[in-house]
Amino acid sequence: MHHTVVERELELRLVLSPERSVAVPARLGYRSDDPFAVHVSFHIDSECPVHWTFARELLVEGVFRPCGYGDVRVWPTKADGRGVVLMALSSPDGDALLEAPAAQVSAWLERTLRAVPPGTEGGRLGVDEALAELLAPLPADDLRPCDPWPSDESEDGE
Repeated sequence: MHHTVVERELELRLVLSPERSVAVPARLGYRSDDPFAVHVSFHIDSECPVHWTFARELLVEGVFRPCGYGDVRVWPTKADGRGVVLMALSSPDGDALLEAPAAQVSAWLERTLRAVPPGTEGGRLGVDEALAELLAPLPADDLRPCDPWPSDESEDGE
């Protein structure tokens, strides 16, 4: 099966305070062989990039309205008069609030939705093919079955 990869490099802003943020180079990634997930890599030019994976549906919804809870929350807002998408990420190592340009994220998401339309993700996982292969009869299955657990009773009734 042919797999599609949709990537986009962009500059996010790590929000440190309402008045201060720093640029963070990032890459958005989507693979049709992992159709429910989006992958975000931060500090892509560094020796130790940071990778996050979460539901594509969460990012799609977060472009339009606040969503998510726990480790990943996403919501749209305005910053300096332009549309942005905020992503709040929490881990045992700390929390981060990242701001992404809404137009760039939306355009990238549209490409992922064309590659794998919503509702068709399950068909991309290959579950049916894997189950068919797993359950396919083997040549040895044609042999006469034997009892793998012999009886505790002896033949002469003892």
